[in-house]
Parts: sequence; structure tokens; C-alpha cells
Amino acid sequence: MSGPVVGLWLFEPCDFADLLAGVVPWLETFCEPVETKADGHVDLWVRDGSALGLRDFDQTGVGVLFLSEDDEVPAEDEDYVAFWRPPVQGVVVGAACSGATNHVLLGHLTLALARRLGALIDFGGLLNGHPTGGGDTGNEAVLARARALASAVPGRVTEVSYDTRGGRRWLRHVGDMEFLEAWLHHPDFHLIK
Repeated sequence: MSGPVVGLWLFEPCDFADLLAGVVPWLETFCEPVETKADGHVDLWVRDGSALGLRDFDQTGVGVLFLSEDDEVPAEDEDYVAFWRPPVQGVVVGAACSGATNHVLLGHLTLALARRLGALIDFGGLLNGHPTGGGDTGNEAVLARARALASAVPGRVTEVSYDTRGGRRWLRHVGDMEFLEAWLHHPDFHLIK
């Protein structure tokens, strides 16, 4: 069981326990249960999607979501030249299950957390509306499609290069809150399963 995962980039240092102390009470207003695990990550189950702007929220097929510290942010192999400074800390937001419902729920939770934390959103790959294309490193057609989609969505999105396991360079999208909000309502977002 694995589902979608995104990152949040923070530009002000904060102890992860303090960060959780600030967001867990808010999460508990619309999630039940919210469980802090021994390793420090948090599991949560959204019971009220309206708190995230989801009308007529249907919990069918919804799995556990989680928050954890991203100890790989900042990364030595990533190019942060497009930003006023590198991120100093990262948070992973993910869903244990895949499927359209979990993608939508994760996207809306990520947007709400980004607003609360003043964070940028690391999509972990190129957004192109096709679930298998983003990981195809070096494919110019994938890159062209991703660039076309990113330029058509309001907000700011930046390509960040990084080292792949094969020793090459590839790109991931990092966007602002305006971009994520628009992406959540874009018709290609709903192609993701």
C-alpha cells in the first residue's frame, strides 16, 4: 500500500515537535483520530472534508494520511538558485493509499498546511497530468508536456533539478499556494489515480 506524497518546504527553522504542537490541535478539529507515533510522525483520518473546502466529502476509499519530518531538505544535489534562499526544513505529507479520492484529499490538506506554515509545495516530480510520465527521466516529450501544463496554471511553479539514481539530472516542480489551488481545480489533476 502506497499512495501519493508531497513535500512542504519551510524557510524558517522550527523543531518538528513544535511544528506538530502547532498543527495537531487544528487537525483534531476535523480529523479523528490524530495519532502521534513513536518515531514522531503523525497519522490522521479526515472525517470532515468541509474544513478543507471539500463539499459533499465522501469517505469511501479514503485511507490514512500522514505527516513526517523530511530529513532530506535541504538536499545537497538540488539546485535552489531560483529561490531567494534554500529551504531550511521539510515536511512530508502523504496518503497511505492511492486513488483519486486520496489524491484530492491530500492536495487539499497540503494546501491548508502550506497556508498555515507559509510553505512552498514540492510535488516530488513533474506535473503533467499523466501518472506514469513524471518519473520518465530524460524524456523530452514528458518535459515539454509538463512545461506546457505548468505555464497554463496560475501561480508560480519552478523547476528544481536534482541528481537521479542513474547519475543524470532531472527536474521536479515546486509551486506556491496559488499554483496548488489552481492545480487542484485543473481538469488534468483528476486524471491522476
